[in-house]
Amino acid sequence: MITVIAGTNRPTSRARHIANLYISLLQQHNVECQLLDLALLPDDVSVSALYHNVGNHDGFNDLAALASTADKLVMVVPEYNCSYPGVLKTFIDGLPYPGGIRGKKAALIGLSSGGQGGLLALSHLTDVLMYLGTAVLPARVRLPFIDKHLNAEGNLSHPLYMQLLQEQVEQLIAF
Repeated sequence: MITVIAGTNRPTSRARHIANLYISLLQQHNVECQLLDLALLPDDVSVSALYHNVGNHDGFNDLAALASTADKLVMVVPEYNCSYPGVLKTFIDGLPYPGGIRGKKAALIGLSSGGQGGLLALSHLTDVLMYLGTAVLPARVRLPFIDKHLNAEGNLSHPLYMQLLQEQVEQLIAF
């Protein structure tokens, strides 16, 4: 099972569109997959599901189970202030430690409205994942100027972006 994580809680985010697109690519390969949308995180997650409350919030636990029961993860990560969204860090921090996502494999996709395609965000997230014992696929896809290449229906107009995603899907399946 591959769990695709839309890495922000922003409603109708570009990350959610790319996550849906990625799921369709996985399904073309007959791979069992599911979506973990951080927009479904409980509003009070930072005070009700972390620290001494780990494991005590049913709403958080349902989403955490999607990550912890997966064999592999795909994280679709928008760039927020030269890093990844704080809500993604909050989600990761709420997972059981040292369990949670230890021993899993992950593929990363960065999105940005600027020219770097989330390069720093992916670097920061890679460091965190490696610390947690999650192996990161070397082929990290970066999608710069995403607002110019993703329409409201969630379709990408840039053929190279589709090629990069397809190649990553194939590498992730073999990983």
